[in-house]
Amino acid sequence: MTTSEQSAASSAATGLHVPGYIRDHEVHPPLDYPGYRSTALRHPKRPLTLLPHMLTEVTNPVLGQDRVGETDHDLTRQHAEEPQGQRIIVHGQVRDSDGTPIPHTLVEIWQANAGGRYRHTGDNWPCPLDPNFTGVGRTLTDAEGRYRFITIRPGAYPWRNHDNAWRPAHIHFSLFGRAFTQRLVSQMYFPGDPLFFQDPMWNSIPDPKARERLVARFDYANTVPEWALAFEWDIVLRGQEQTPFEDTEAEDDE
Repeated sequence: MTTSEQSAASSAATGLHVPGYIRDHEVHPPLDYPGYRSTALRHPKRPLTLLPHMLTEVTNPVLGQDRVGETDHDLTRQHAEEPQGQRIIVHGQVRDSDGTPIPHTLVEIWQANAGGRYRHTGDNWPCPLDPNFTGVGRTLTDAEGRYRFITIRPGAYPWRNHDNAWRPAHIHFSLFGRAFTQRLVSQMYFPGDPLFFQDPMWNSIPDPKARERLVARFDYANTVPEWALAFEWDIVLRGQEQTPFEDTEAEDDE
């Protein structure tokens, strides 16, 4: 399908007539999904307006190496003591549709602690906060597009989307280009999670193969003996193997 055909198909499916607006509905979740109640409040209800990127939008702010702190990538060393939970390494490569690595791009993560609670004023379910875990990290990909985080495996947590609703364990990812207007948001799941069956974010993705691209691979070869397990998750920005991305206005922020 050509770019113009994709744009026309996207407009027909969403009612949004915006030149150059392309959304692969087989890969990405719909902006309004009945099973995920928040999307009814957050999805666009008026025609989108295409805002041209001027020089400021595509060049500033500059996301240079000096803006990333020494421990930003290691969520276990950001406080005086170590956090509770199972230490893990999460690593992978960011690539374009043709397999080209994306170097020097900012990757951010945020997540719940080992008990499944975020350090957030809106999260007050009866699970203790960990004073040594904030749950936020960032790093730049290297020259080969690779990133690496050290963190704690997050726990599942309840939310009020539907009856007895629990989110599977996951880590949120945010990827930037060279400016803050160039942002993609997704989330990484862990293999074999028993809660996939009732998770609306997981089930909102039409293509089962696309869903599987959100699941990290257990990476025994890169585990560190007596220290940390490892998981590998590659992120593909475009093309047939594209990683599903969220509507940034409807992301899960609990």
